[in-house]
Amino acid sequence: MNAQERREEILETLKCAGSPLTASALASTYDVSRQIIVGDISILRASGHPIEATSRGYVMDPQREEFPYIGTIVCKHDQKGMEAELNAVVDNGGTVIDVIIDHAVYGELTGKLDIASRYDVSVFVERMSGEDRPLSTLSGGIHMHRIGCKDEVTFRRIKDDIGKLGMLVEE
Repeated sequence: MNAQERREEILETLKCAGSPLTASALASTYDVSRQIIVGDISILRASGHPIEATSRGYVMDPQREEFPYIGTIVCKHDQKGMEAELNAVVDNGGTVIDVIIDHAVYGELTGKLDIASRYDVSVFVERMSGEDRPLSTLSGGIHMHRIGCKDEVTFRRIKDDIGKLGMLVEE
């Protein structure tokens, strides 16, 4: 299989995948290195294909289904508070779409998260316990999350619980 054929198959695989796929998993499927897959994904993205990199892997068309309600919260906590904050969102039926910080040099930086369950939270927290650090470490702990929910009532419940944790920054 040549590179173009592999890229076409990667597109089909991502379109049919029910969950994010890591570069390592794709590399194993196509018997190439992870770096080759990262390059393939970059080429596909540059060609206009809507492939997004999330903390759990690559997804095709991340807007797979619009949330009926998306709200934004501003939080502040250290790395130890991250798990409690994320669990407060998913326990109340929300999905953490992304994290956004305002960086003094680069301006607004956004990281896709797509965290919708306690399992997703545990995987993310585990990744952040090694050498990787959350974006909020660049902004003194202050960050925003866009949260997808079924309705505004769900969002308000999430916001209230994060407020009870003492992490909510009032707007």
